[in-house]
Amino acid sequence: MKALVALIFLVQLPIHKAVPAAPPAPLRCDDPESEAAAEVAVSYINDHSHHGYKFALNRIKNIRVLPQGLNNDIMFLELDLLETTCHILSPTCLANCTVRSFIEHAVEGDCDVKLQKLNGKFSVLASKCHSHADSGEDILRLCPDCPLLASLNNTEVLTTVTAALNDYNSKTADAYLRLLEIGRAKIQHYPVNIVSVEFAVAATNCTAEEAKRNVEACQLLPDDQSNFGFCTATTVMLPLQDLRVHCQLYGHQVPTPDIPFLSQDTSAGLVPSVAQGFTNHNLRLSHNNPVASESSSSEFPTSMLSAKSVGKRAVAEVAQHDKVPRPVGFVPPPPPPPPCPGKIRHFKI
Repeated sequence: MKALVALIFLVQLPIHKAVPAAPPAPLRCDDPESEAAAEVAVSYINDHSHHGYKFALNRIKNIRVLPQGLNNDIMFLELDLLETTCHILSPTCLANCTVRSFIEHAVEGDCDVKLQKLNGKFSVLASKCHSHADSGEDILRLCPDCPLLASLNNTEVLTTVTAALNDYNSKTADAYLRLLEIGRAKIQHYPVNIVSVEFAVAATNCTAEEAKRNVEACQLLPDDQSNFGFCTATTVMLPLQDLRVHCQLYGHQVPTPDIPFLSQDTSAGLVPSVAQGFTNHNLRLSHNNPVASESSSSEFPTSMLSAKSVGKRAVAEVAQHDKVPRPVGFVPPPPPPPPCPGKIRHFKI
C-alpha cells in the first residue's frame, strides 16, 4: 500500500524539461572581441613581414567563430589594411605610424587570418595576404598633378638611390651604409622632373673613409651588432641638378628568435629580386613565415558569413515581428546593424 502511494506521488510530480540555451549572438566586426583579435593579427603580419612597410588596420571585413570546446574558439578574419610610412625595420610602434594618404598613392593589403582564442588569449595559426597599390586613374581623378608610384627598378629611380647613398656616405665620418632595398619611388615630369625615393640601409663594418680605399671589404654587421636605417631622397632636374638626402639610423635591434630581420644578401645598388618590375612590395611575397603564408586555401572557409544576407534576415524578422497588433503610437525598434563589414578607420580604396 505504501509503495502504491509513493508511485502515485511520483507520477504527480511536475516534469521539468531542460531548456536548451539560446545560441550566442553572432560576433560583429566592431565588437571589442573582434577588435582585439584583429590587433593580434595585424601585429603578427607586421612582425613576420620582411620587406616594405608596416600596415595598419583599415576595416574588419568579416569574422567567423567556430567553437571548439570550453574556452576554446577558432576565429577566421578577413582584414583590409593600409600601408603606413614606417618601414618594416623601423622600431616605431604601429600606433605612432602614419597611414599614407590617398593622394600619396595608397597601398591596400588584404589578409585572411586564422586565430585560436584559448582561455581568453589569441594566437595566430595561419594567414594569407597580398597587397596592391590603388589605380593611377583613381589618384589622378582626385589629384591630377599628383605623381604616381614608379617601378622600383626604374632607371631614374636606381640612379637617384645610388647618387643619394654616395652623397650621404661622402659626407659622414660614421659607418659606411649599404642599400638593403628600395621601398618606394615616385616620378613627376611636370612642370619639372622630380624623382623621390625611399630606401632601407644597413651599416657595414667600415667607416666611410675606409670604404673609399676598399669598398669590397665592407660587409654588413652581424646580427648582434646590426644597425639598420631608412633614407629619403629627392632629385630635382633644374638647370643644375639638386639632390637632397636624409638618412636615419635606428641603432641595434634584437630580433625575435623566430622572426629574422630583412634578408641581408642584397648587393649595394641593386634592388632585391622581390621588387623587380613592381611599384610596391607585395605582402604575399614579403609575409613569408613558413607556417603562415604557405597555408593552403583549405585553412580558410569559403562559406564566410554574408553580412548582406544577415542584414536582410534581420530586417525581415523585425518586419514579421511588427505585424503583431501594437498600441497606438508604438514605434518599432530599428533593425540591428549587420555584423559585418565593420567601420572604415581611414578611407576606402
